[in-house]
Amino acid sequence: MARDAAELSGAELIELEHRDANTPLSELGMEQSVALGRWFAALPAEQRPQVLLSSPFVRAQQTCEAIARAIDADPEEVAVDERLREKEFGVLDRYTVAGIRAQFPALAEQRALVGKFYFRPPGGESWCDVILRLRSVVEVLRRDYVGERVVIVGHQVIVNCFRYLLECMDEDTILAIDREGDVPNCSVTEYAMTGKGEQQRFTLVGTNFVAPMEDKGVPVTRAPDTPAGPK
Repeated sequence: MARDAAELSGAELIELEHRDANTPLSELGMEQSVALGRWFAALPAEQRPQVLLSSPFVRAQQTCEAIARAIDADPEEVAVDERLREKEFGVLDRYTVAGIRAQFPALAEQRALVGKFYFRPPGGESWCDVILRLRSVVEVLRRDYVGERVVIVGHQVIVNCFRYLLECMDEDTILAIDREGDVPNCSVTEYAMTGKGEQQRFTLVGTNFVAPMEDKGVPVTRAPDTPAGPK
């Protein structure tokens, strides 16, 4: 990935051909999306997705459309929701950790002091800001999709912020999970709705399931899907 290459080389800026929102899936990413679609299609009919929600970023939409085609759904019916977009990095967009320290030393110092959960770069978002917009998504799921099987295609920080919300975590818990490693591309984190009435809640079924590839030699991508900058 562009971000990993830039970090390893010590570069200050990540070289991209497109803005982050327009970056398409790589060849490997497309293969992973197809594999995920095949896995969904192989489920019993009563377990297959009924609703597909996607981040507006091109790579997320391509993944969601691959799932739709695999389960014989209309890709045009994928619902794009801007609240599922990647975390916004503001003035730090495309900068590596080294670049931020060199070009924005005061912000690097502030981020180290405040921590990634609360730090908001100028023009960007903190994790708390992402969580705030996802709260309304959770309410929509509770209101409009009761009893339906919903697939949401988003990004690394989106997955972790959903986990924070749905599992009622605190800052230390979710950041500890984040430090354990990146969310694999095209992996599935699954929840079931359990309980009744006011006791109804989202219950974790499993995390980071990766659908098997047809070519067993194709590696799982564990790097985050965004090349924009530090998460």
